[in-house]
Amino acid sequence: MAGVDTVVLVLLTIISAATPLLFAAVGELVVERSGVLNLGLEGMMLMGAVCGFIAAVVTGSAALGVMAAAAAGMAMALVFAFLTLTLLANQVATGLALTLFGVGLSSLLGLDYVGIPVEALPKVAVPLLSQAPFFGPLLFNHDALVYLSVAMVVAVGWFLGRTRPGMVLRAVGESHHAAHALGHNVVLVRYLAALFGGAMAGVGGAFLSLSYTPMWAENMTAGRGWIALALVVFASWRPGRALAGAYMFGGITILQLHAQGLGAGIASQYMSMLPYLVTVLVLVLISRDTYRAKLQAPACLGRIFHPAA
Repeated sequence: MAGVDTVVLVLLTIISAATPLLFAAVGELVVERSGVLNLGLEGMMLMGAVCGFIAAVVTGSAALGVMAAAAAGMAMALVFAFLTLTLLANQVATGLALTLFGVGLSSLLGLDYVGIPVEALPKVAVPLLSQAPFFGPLLFNHDALVYLSVAMVVAVGWFLGRTRPGMVLRAVGESHHAAHALGHNVVLVRYLAALFGGAMAGVGGAFLSLSYTPMWAENMTAGRGWIALALVVFASWRPGRALAGAYMFGGITILQLHAQGLGAGIASQYMSMLPYLVTVLVLVLISRDTYRAKLQAPACLGRIFHPAA
């Protein structure tokens, strides 16, 4: 029985580690399906983490903290969208600048909140189901954001594959000139997609500061934004694969922590590098098949569009 409990605890830590990646990846997936490449995930997650934490501390409400985090992520995404979609700035350079801006601004805003603990988000146990052996505590006894992350995967999959607005968004990502010729507002679609991606990144950051490690620390995302970007490519821009990939990367993160705890004869610095080494390895393997990657990626990804063009 003790062995089963240990397995459940390990799997629960994997779910917690995967949740912020899943939020950020699902949001970025929608953004990229519209044809926009936003490399500012790290900055948006950090802003979501710090703003959500500050709001929760000031108001005493975790729900307001999550909403503030989503708003902060959307504000960052709005800046990115204005620069790239209205002013036609380079998307790669703007995304990188957004990350640097988010890192600096989050550190400044959170200066007086470093090390202040808050109560973690409460668990929401599903009646009856949470009492089932093994699967009960594993699947039906999490905080609301864990449930929301999985729900967003289902919702985004349904939106992109089963709704007319989702098909319009995909059409914009595949051929913005054709979508424009059919009367669709390409810029508006991409603005809305960018705002959704920012909100999801902000909520992912809030999960880190309000649930995963309920306190604020500078650069607490620790590269998760970059892993989420790689995860979108790994998932071939499909929500279901993003879910599997997030839990895989979450498992790798937890694996290196448990290996250190068990006293593995490997320097802790090398073990800490493991999630990022796996990310690089996955991208290298994917990039080997460039023809297939081009078929799966949105055709207009990263390309500038102007209605007059």
